Amino acid sequence: MERKLASIQRVASIRPIEGADAIEVVRINNWDVVSKKGEYKPGDLCVYFEIDSFLPIREEFEFLRKSSFKKMADQEGFRLKTIRLRGQVSQGLVVPLNILECEDEMKIGMSEDKLQVGPYDNALIIEEGVDVTEYLNVVKYEPPIPAELAGKVKGSFPSFLRKTDEERVQNLTGFYKKWLEEDLDFYVTEKLDGSSATFYLNDGVFGVCSRNLDLLETEENTFWKVARELKIEEKLRENDNHNMALQGELIGEGIQGNPYGIKGHTVKFFNAFDIDSQNYYGLPMFLALFKHQFKLETVPILTNLTMKLPETIDDCLAFAEAKSVLNPNFDREGVVFRTMDRQISFKAISNKFLLNEK
Repeated sequence: MERKLASIQRVASIRPIEGADAIEVVRINNWDVVSKKGEYKPGDLCVYFEIDSFLPIREEFEFLRKSSFKKMADQEGFRLKTIRLRGQVSQGLVVPLNILECEDEMKIGMSEDKLQVGPYDNALIIEEGVDVTEYLNVVKYEPPIPAELAGKVKGSFPSFLRKTDEERVQNLTGFYKKWLEEDLDFYVTEKLDGSSATFYLNDGVFGVCSRNLDLLETEENTFWKVARELKIEEKLRENDNHNMALQGELIGEGIQGNPYGIKGHTVKFFNAFDIDSQNYYGLPMFLALFKHQFKLETVPILTNLTMKLPETIDDCLAFAEAKSVLNPNFDREGVVFRTMDRQISFKAISNKFLLNEK
């Protein structure tokens, strides 16, 4: 599922910032956003842009130019990231609904008791949760990719696979409450700061993917080099040529500043995916595959046994803040919670890590 970078949301609450007369904290789901004082009240609908959004050049966003202007390839825009204002962590941007009035004739009005933009049958309906990412030409900000990672493209990310991008816990308010009530057990892994890698064998064809692309094999491409060094194709073929994908984080020299101090490159794995059934392997089978059959390293598993969820989402975010298992001098990016059967999975990214992100 593609991430809702821009969506219509309801203001959950508002609270003051000590010593600040012109700004206050608006809470959207479990995100805290610093906004102009008095612009919203609890229950109001607004448009919320998540961190990692890359906003297009338009007049409404020009106030971000000094702090947030970036170029992504040949595209100019404004990158939203976690910041601190007057001591308050702020994540994202909230703007009034009139940002949706893209043209003079496209005004917000009423139709069948619902607010909508535009006079046409396919007009945008204004209601909580509606995704307006594409409507507002918002894309995810992607930092420049080194040439040895970009590689030569074979095609788009294969449709028979799933991308490795869990939902953030701040967007799961209702689900989180339900999981607490159900007293579910989770195991927790460290989320590593590297580059997502997928290796697959499907109908006899072996392939290697970055986060968004299927890559051709070239001598200089790091993803393929690691695949050959770890003999991933051979290991998959020895598994009865079963249609399967292995997913992990590529880390090492030249990747995100190499925070783990690794010489060369390697992959730490977190998923085994059955292509035929379209299901992830649960923890017992996952560990059996990687530790005993494939003999490949996994991401650090932080729980000896399962654990219950922290009492609140704020507690969950606090839990995410700690030093990395791979490098105790480095603040870890965050954690990933998964049920033993792998049916539920989400991430909690450390705000401390995000505040230091470049």
